[in-house]
Amino acid sequence: MTLAFPSPRRTALAALLAAGSVLVAGCAPLVIGGAAAATGMVATDRRSAGTQVEDQTIEVKADSAATSLLGDKAHVVVTSYNRVALITGEVPTEADKAAVDKAIAAVQNVRSTVNDLAVMPNSSLTTRSNDSIITGQVKAGFLDAKDLSVNSIKVVTERGVVFLLGLVTEAEAQRAVGIARSVGGVQKVVRVFEIITPAQAAALQPAPPASAPAPKT
Repeated sequence: MTLAFPSPRRTALAALLAAGSVLVAGCAPLVIGGAAAATGMVATDRRSAGTQVEDQTIEVKADSAATSLLGDKAHVVVTSYNRVALITGEVPTEADKAAVDKAIAAVQNVRSTVNDLAVMPNSSLTTRSNDSIITGQVKAGFLDAKDLSVNSIKVVTERGVVFLLGLVTEAEAQRAVGIARSVGGVQKVVRVFEIITPAQAAALQPAPPASAPAPKT
């Protein structure tokens, strides 16, 4: 695989985005708050604001369900996009994998699950740290591309495997996959996209904020 060495700008962006990913993963409910940055992300997402809140609620409830089942014996990460729950991480047995899938499928508002749990020992903190860096570099690559909306695509990395979620056109999907594959350390890219037409993408594109009226003279 050809390794792409990031530019200084991309490295800085990757560090910031990776840090942001860690914070969001640890404090999902806080994203709904009134911070200006969070508001901007909601406004540029192709999901409705209501669906975004549902996805965040699904992630919290799914994490609770997995923890209740297996506790520290497993490392389970659930990422919901448009109410499709991607399940990644590691569990001790195939029976545990099936049980986690069943529990998460039963969470309110989940439309379907994509179960990519591996039956193996839990990944190390070093591996998870490297995964966070890869996620940040992929997001930075999307920012550099300028023809992709980083807020319309979710990036999840587990053991060097990058999962991409979002409402995208086929052209956007191929572009995103190409960028992700160019990042050093990426073992594989898995598409979990929902493909939409260009017309649907245009219809889902958030309207620009209305400009303030000019003051009267």
